[in-house]
Amino acid sequence: MGQPNAAENQWLFQNISAPARQRQELEWEWHKLAEERKQLEADKQAFQKRQQLEEQRRERQNHLFDMKWKILEDELKKLAQEKQQLEIEKEQYGYYQESSAEVFPALHREMFFSGVDNAEGMRKRYKELLKIYHPDNRGGDTITLQVINQEYDQMKKQFCE
Repeated sequence: MGQPNAAENQWLFQNISAPARQRQELEWEWHKLAEERKQLEADKQAFQKRQQLEEQRRERQNHLFDMKWKILEDELKKLAQEKQQLEIEKEQYGYYQESSAEVFPALHREMFFSGVDNAEGMRKRYKELLKIYHPDNRGGDTITLQVINQEYDQMKKQFCE
């Protein structure tokens, strides 16, 4: 066996370099997969971070909603109690009777114009009462406003004479 000729050398080179080339390709593929794995890990961590932040935001929103809901419930309870108390006061003083349009007892001045002792105070109080009891307002009442007007007329006669 002598020296291999050029054709044999080329065949030997191809046979020897093919595994080296395959190895190099496999290493390149392995590096490429390792980089993809790193990128996937980074994407996974970023996704988990976004998910965690979103969960925290949702928890804060739920907490705020619960707080607002509790405040609304408390205010609604207070409003119902105040309305009930107002109805009780109206019944006590005889100011509100749906079934009849009776004129109210003589507690008006004590109720509406209490503490008023001059004409200017009387006018200011009258304007305040109009703002509160005018029928166009939410808590307004026609009968109450009529009583206020009657009392105002009586007081006007008293102070302006």
